[in-house]
Amino acid sequence: MHTRYYEILGVPRTADDKEIKKAFRKLAQQFHPDRNQGDEAAEARFKEVNRAYDVLGDPDKRKLYDEFGEDAEKLGFDADKARAYRQWTSQGNPGFDQGVDLDDILSQMFGGRGGFGGFGGFGGGGPRPPRRGRDVRAEMTLDFRTAVRGGERTIGIDGRNVTVRIPPGVTDGGTLRLRGQGIEGGKGAPAGDLLLTIHVAADPVFGREGDDLLLTLPVTVGEALRGASVEVPTLTGAVKLRVPPDSQSGQVLRLRGKGVARKGRPAGDLRVRLEVRLPEVRGRDVGEALDALEALYDGDVREALRGPATA
Repeated sequence: MHTRYYEILGVPRTADDKEIKKAFRKLAQQFHPDRNQGDEAAEARFKEVNRAYDVLGDPDKRKLYDEFGEDAEKLGFDADKARAYRQWTSQGNPGFDQGVDLDDILSQMFGGRGGFGGFGGFGGGGPRPPRRGRDVRAEMTLDFRTAVRGGERTIGIDGRNVTVRIPPGVTDGGTLRLRGQGIEGGKGAPAGDLLLTIHVAADPVFGREGDDLLLTLPVTVGEALRGASVEVPTLTGAVKLRVPPDSQSGQVLRLRGKGVARKGRPAGDLRVRLEVRLPEVRGRDVGEALDALEALYDGDVREALRGPATA
């Protein structure tokens, strides 16, 4: 039974998608590098949490993980071949540790290595020219801020390390093509490409919509009514934002050019949604203050919900 990723997120194997997402957000916020600067253990835990959520937060990946464990994440993993191999070994046949190659197994089981062409007279006559190497598909999970700002990451491909340059602004589910980084071609033929599917982990502070970044900014009642200069985080450092007087919860302010900056196009904005937070007043005598505040309302705040009067 494969449970390690569930244990990392602290949820049972029976957890639903909502429970898994809630656990991930809590842990991602707790171990986020911005909150634990210089803490290598917290950074390692943050990466571990992201990896676990990348699998358990995706229904298809979770299904494969439940069946095959972390083997399902390996480069070139083929579930059908893995099931065939499992069936082969369950019948008392030798496994990989005894020097048996899975392609040889499948050749015996299904009548030919690599499909039907070229076996048993199906492939046609004459020597074939050297073939271009096969493309390789792999996946990589990035933290939100690397996806927005760009950077470099290393991935193991076919026993070698490949450095991947991440362009600024890559999106979740997008694909990067690395020319010539796939399987080597035969007899001088060019190598295939590496097709890298990108997954972007959620960020506890920022969201994204196109090239705009999204941020919810809590403000006090006084800051909303009087107006205030409030410090706001951005991906390039904190800046001051002017909250205008008489602001309402849900009102959106923009910081121009503080969003995603992609090559050849203007940078997006940081859209800041105000969230007016009421104070905790349990056990306090705030009656007079509330009466004074209520007296400031001009008319019925729910009048617009009633619609036009009927005759």
